[in-house]
Amino acid sequence: MSRVLAYARFEALTMLRNGEQLLVALILPALVLGSLGRSDLVDIALAPGQDRLDVVAPGVLGLAIASSGLTSLAIATAFDRRWGVLRQLATTPLGTRGIVAGKVLAVLGVQVVQIVVLGALAVALGWRPDAAGVPIALIGALLGSVAFSAAGLLLAGRLRAEAVLAVANIAWVLMLVVGGLVLPAADGGLAAVVSWLPAGALGDALRAAFVGEVDGVALLVLAAWAAILSLGAAKLFRPSA
Repeated sequence: MSRVLAYARFEALTMLRNGEQLLVALILPALVLGSLGRSDLVDIALAPGQDRLDVVAPGVLGLAIASSGLTSLAIATAFDRRWGVLRQLATTPLGTRGIVAGKVLAVLGVQVVQIVVLGALAVALGWRPDAAGVPIALIGALLGSVAFSAAGLLLAGRLRAEAVLAVANIAWVLMLVVGGLVLPAADGGLAAVVSWLPAGALGDALRAAFVGEVDGVALLVLAAWAAILSLGAAKLFRPSA
């Protein structure tokens, strides 16, 4: 266990010191928070008395979780795999399972930093979430983290590094624009689809939690994706090509 924790600490510090990783994990979500939360650039359907930040801030926290869990983890792991780093680590006492566990713990550590920083920024901008919903929000965040981390490892463990780079970045853009993560999907066929996907379910779960409600369907969808993707990653992840 000590080896796994030491490896997780190394991975987390590497992510936080890497400029590209920091851009995706913190800077871009912070820019989205400021631009959508405190401007009228994009029309947002609001309930009476609801502030734009009540919609945007939970979505940005979800985007941050998806950024580190899927985009950053998939890209970093894919290039480690390509350069043979994972193959060498797999021959050490850490082993393949230790590598996976260390990377997941590192992502969880980075996500704690993301939630604290972005949450504080949102509060500074005027966001006033319902404190009673925090425990449910943390459950949703944990389920989303497991689902996106498993998806990132699944991509990195099966595709070439260049393909992972393209897929992970495209997925990030789609989650931001039409994925129902930062903003609820518009009514219609698209909304019916995205609410059953990890990004849409995470956005719905967090938005409901921070106004003191529980979206049980979204949490169940997230739990199902977390289980399916974790099983897939455990079965299909390979440290070498």
